[in-house]
Amino acid sequence: MTATRAQLDATRWHLQHGPIDLIIGADGEDAAVRAAHEACWQRFSSVLDELVAELRCLRQPVQRDALSRPCEGRVASRMWDACYPHRARYITPMAAVAGSVADELIAAFARPGVSRAFINNGGDIALYLSEGQRYRIGVFTDLAQFDGVRPGSGLPLDANLTLDAASPVRGIATSGWRGRSFSLGIADSVTVLARTAAAGDAAATMIANAVDLKHADIVRQPASSLKDDTDLGDLLVTVDVPPLPQPLIDFALARGAQEAARLHEQGLIEGAALFLQRSVRVVGMADRPASAPAGSSGLRLARDTHYPTEAPCSKYAAC
Repeated sequence: MTATRAQLDATRWHLQHGPIDLIIGADGEDAAVRAAHEACWQRFSSVLDELVAELRCLRQPVQRDALSRPCEGRVASRMWDACYPHRARYITPMAAVAGSVADELIAAFARPGVSRAFINNGGDIALYLSEGQRYRIGVFTDLAQFDGVRPGSGLPLDANLTLDAASPVRGIATSGWRGRSFSLGIADSVTVLARTAAAGDAAATMIANAVDLKHADIVRQPASSLKDDTDLGDLLVTVDVPPLPQPLIDFALARGAQEAARLHEQGLIEGAALFLQRSVRVVGMADRPASAPAGSSGLRLARDTHYPTEAPCSKYAAC
């Protein structure tokens, strides 16, 4: 298994190595962007092997009384650091792996001549923005619709937000039971804005876990029965959620919103949007008009979509 890369168009590359699957885009002076892409590729080629070497550590829960990180590599250490603030509940550094990889690689683009760049690691995004630059982040709620469709091809957005260099947000992450990773909760998805993709990744996991309730028809199975090498062991993860009455939806979302508000107050996240069966709760990022000032991180829900939303917010395109 070797790392591969393919150029998608003038500004975007696809990099893959085992389970790591990235879309990378950058704008700026041609020579600087080429050099940044090459530096990113050189760093990418060794990341997976470094993580595999520390898997035993990365699959262990972060302990409440931990005094120093047990991991050594840069990406592994970033994963552990992102999860450490959440150690009061069960969490392993693997909760922040996608965001941490994106953060590690975006550093290659922080150089003169590169105006902006993004690394999208399965929906967890790290951003680089030079002064005056911005990205519009499009939210697609239907993952099946998005697969195989290029951004800009006419697929309507379900929501969007704009981030520029004045905003502290440099990471966007999503978690939920409908995603590619396991969740202890029932959120279709939770979208988090944070200062780093790693911090957002860990926080999205914890908030999505908090969107939960007891219901006889919610199907849960031990994680170990679904995946041999899972870091969640025999913890019960959600595999199916039936249609729920609105009072139960509101109850579950309120629990998640309470966790999101707590993390926001602690400065661990800049905002979050929680989605469950046609309902949404937003913490820390209000729906703002198009005239919002630079740096706005308000989530704008699509006006031609019935909101509360009816599907998970789980895919992004930066443009």
